[in-house]
Amino acid sequence: MTTRHFSTLGIASHSGWAAVVALGNAPGGPQVLERSRVQLIDEHYPESKQPYHAVEALKIDEAARHLDRYRAQALSMAGSALRQISQNLAGHGYGLKAVGILDSSGRKGSPLRSILASHSLIHTADGDHFRTALASAAEQIGLVVHRVPAKDLEALAELRLHQPPTEMRDLVREIGRQVGAPWGADQKNAALLAWALLEQ
Repeated sequence: MTTRHFSTLGIASHSGWAAVVALGNAPGGPQVLERSRVQLIDEHYPESKQPYHAVEALKIDEAARHLDRYRAQALSMAGSALRQISQNLAGHGYGLKAVGILDSSGRKGSPLRSILASHSLIHTADGDHFRTALASAAEQIGLVVHRVPAKDLEALAELRLHQPPTEMRDLVREIGRQVGAPWGADQKNAALLAWALLEQ
């Protein structure tokens, strides 16, 4: 099928999984093309749900080896899921043009030794582990990636959609009626981000 329309993904990531919503620029307004839950950990390594917590007590070299394995697993699973979603959208005539990932505002990029010595940095690193896997997987298949701090989501949406926050939230709830439950906070936020990127 020839691609005639564009779509975007919004992603709300958690420990070991992510909520994904794809919106398309249908003539009548944003259309939910896909809503899914993407698994990001190998069932044989359940501890990788909180990877930095899992290696907290290990020596640095050993911790790094474990984290490399967890990172590769998350990247592989994210890549497989995003490729499948992209193929599904293309099959319905929608080309995927961008991926938005809701991000945290926590400090990133600290050395591993510093992370493992700080409980707050461990929590931040656990979350960033999965968001980075999703971002890297999306970039590997040629998609533009936007990592948007969750606290900035409404400001970005208001700028792009030219509507007040309360009205945008009402519209996102209405969009959810296209697919029904589950349409909780994760799906609503992912949809709002996808919609903002659809209008850029």
